[in-house]
Amino acid sequence: MSQTSNDMENLERGKGRINETKSVADVDDNIIGELINKSQEAKEFAYCPYSNFRVGAAVLAPNGTIFTGCNVENACYTLGICAERTAISKAVSEGYRHFRAIAIASDLNEQIISPCGGCRQFMREFGAHWDVYLTKPDGSYLKMSVEELLPVSFGPADLKGTKV
Repeated sequence: MSQTSNDMENLERGKGRINETKSVADVDDNIIGELINKSQEAKEFAYCPYSNFRVGAAVLAPNGTIFTGCNVENACYTLGICAERTAISKAVSEGYRHFRAIAIASDLNEQIISPCGGCRQFMREFGAHWDVYLTKPDGSYLKMSVEELLPVSFGPADLKGTKV
């Protein structure tokens, strides 16, 4: 994804939206706004007594259903779960396996929130070609695809490849 330094500076200042990636899911602007709002609302429920870093996510199913999630920490640090995985797991637990988009929100004012490597791989499990909205609290966002976030990725089809 190519971006001018001017575009990135504007995003860092919270001005405008950078949407250079062609939408892979063709999501309506109103739905994008709702998805971002739901991710911001989900952030309010975060359980993060150790990091104090709240994250919310909202994932959009093909039929328009939105599932939300927040990060949930644990005293045994490795047992915590990220907001993205919470939202996707809620959707999967109700029978959904395909997604159009996900929005991710945090309290970071100076920069967008980006999913961790584990969440990128978790999203990839459900396809490489769906939209990811990396947001700031003011509603500005950077839209990328799962494939852009995790290029040359490992997915379910790789398990079906010829083995030695």
